[in-house]
Amino acid sequence: MTPKGASQRVVERSGVVLIRAARGRDISCKGWQQEAALRMLMNNLDAEVAERPQDLVVYGGRGKAARNWDCFRAIVDCLRGLENDETLLIQSGKPAGVFRTHPGSPRVLIANSNLVGRWATWEVFDELDRKGLMMFGQMTAGSWIYIGTQGILQGTYETFAQAARRHFGGSLKGRLVVTAGLGGMGGAQPLAATMNGAAFLAVEVDPQRIRMRLKTRYLDFMETDLDAALGRVLDAKAEG
Repeated sequence: MTPKGASQRVVERSGVVLIRAARGRDISCKGWQQEAALRMLMNNLDAEVAERPQDLVVYGGRGKAARNWDCFRAIVDCLRGLENDETLLIQSGKPAGVFRTHPGSPRVLIANSNLVGRWATWEVFDELDRKGLMMFGQMTAGSWIYIGTQGILQGTYETFAQAARRHFGGSLKGRLVVTAGLGGMGGAQPLAATMNGAAFLAVEVDPQRIRMRLKTRYLDFMETDLDAALGRVLDAKAEG
């Protein structure tokens, strides 16, 4: 189900839901704290940020910003109606309640994917997920604070840099990094590696993910032939 009428910033075009957070000083909520939460939620699902926004998936294969489109629409409505002395509770991508608190309280409290003791298993989680009772929020998808691959780039760069310092004399120049996956997390690796001087080869089964990294210039080339790819990357390695 698509979120019809949920927001003037949520539109359906050719069967695809397009979400874009508002810019500027005009707000659609009753206060800036609520507006900030709304904009973060929508930015998480912007096509320039999210991995599969049509499925509410932000990154990591299944990390979602809302449990389903009905829940997304309900969250938007709750944020729009939330007073400056109220707090919205979100449980695994679904609004669970609104309570009168005070202006100094958080406007939104979020808990994702919480299971306890013997029930904290993937089997139990997946069963609850299939029943629509839970979602996987990753770290920043369900908490609405994902900022794209730039958020993981620094840590990935530092990881490569530390490997260079410890094992390769401080630089990866003349080295080849081979890995797989160019999604929201893995997509940081090519730029992080080349910033450390390495040549980089990634294997990715989804051409759209490769094109996204080319668009953002995290990658330089896309090849569908292994020999051609090896030729390019080994030349780059030799050139340092």
